Amino acid sequence: MTKADLVNAMAEKAGINKTDAEKALKAFTDIVTEALKAGDKVALVGFGTFSVGERAARTGQNPQTGAKIEIAASKTPKFKAGKALKDSINP
Repeated sequence: MTKADLVNAMAEKAGINKTDAEKALKAFTDIVTEALKAGDKVALVGFGTFSVGERAARTGQNPQTGAKIEIAASKTPKFKAGKALKDSINP
């Protein structure tokens, strides 16, 4: 499902126009992004939890040259599906 498909489905399901559905989706993604940047979790009961994971610095290898390279520590967004979402997919 693409973003356009999601906007169309949201508009139809909520009985609103596509412009309002797109604004709602943009607001949702912006709020989740801002919360994760601040180090917060976003928990939607029954759906899942968005959080930030930490990756430690490590040594990697360039696959073309075989040279060792240092990979810096980084943060990555994570999503853990909630029980209700898991149960709806696996009846």
